[in-house]
Amino acid sequence: MATPIVVSEVSKSFTMHLRDGILLPVVANVSFAVKAGECAVLGGPSGAGKSSILKMLYGNYSADAGQIIVRHGDQLIDLASASPRTVLAVRRDTIGYVSQFLRTVPRVSALDVVAEPLVTLGTDREKARERARDLLASLNLPERLWSLPPATFSGGEQQRVNIARGFITPHPVLLLDEPTASLDAKNREVVVEMIARKKSEGAALLGIFHDADVREAVADRVIDVTGFAPGKAAA
Repeated sequence: MATPIVVSEVSKSFTMHLRDGILLPVVANVSFAVKAGECAVLGGPSGAGKSSILKMLYGNYSADAGQIIVRHGDQLIDLASASPRTVLAVRRDTIGYVSQFLRTVPRVSALDVVAEPLVTLGTDREKARERARDLLASLNLPERLWSLPPATFSGGEQQRVNIARGFITPHPVLLLDEPTASLDAKNREVVVEMIARKKSEGAALLGIFHDADVREAVADRVIDVTGFAPGKAAA
């Protein structure tokens, strides 16, 4: 499918229950598509709704209105109205996600944290671990850390585990929420190369990058989120 993800007229608001139920609009009439082999970037100032859009695409946030259409195998799924079971299936097989924060099961080694999404897809565990080793090595995570639980790692080390985990699967869609925020220049370059490789493999990527140099290096197109401000007329 040339366009594996299409977002159409999506809106999101939050109810402030501790503020007498005040409704806080976040975005409205969000509409865009991301093509296979493209890295699109959500642009705009802090608070414009970039992370909320990404979280709606992954199913962490529900949408108030609109459609989020994803090609899932031979089906078109609307994530805005899909059941929790369907959302989990889409995450397993179709949409990968690299967040700003690593959430892992305690006492599980970094190597198995990275390998786990590939094992879930049916890959032999040792083959998945071998792929995990390759990714951790390319991201310059010291081998002495691979057998340790990443909860004890520094922020930059945890983020490298997070990136390796997100990039290990062949998901056709990959969401990136500030993947390079905690990285040094050397590892930022590695991630730029990894994104280029994913694009060449035909993945559709949508990301948030506050680092201007990284954004310029990876973005085929910038989607200005300020155009989706509540109350602003749709184009």
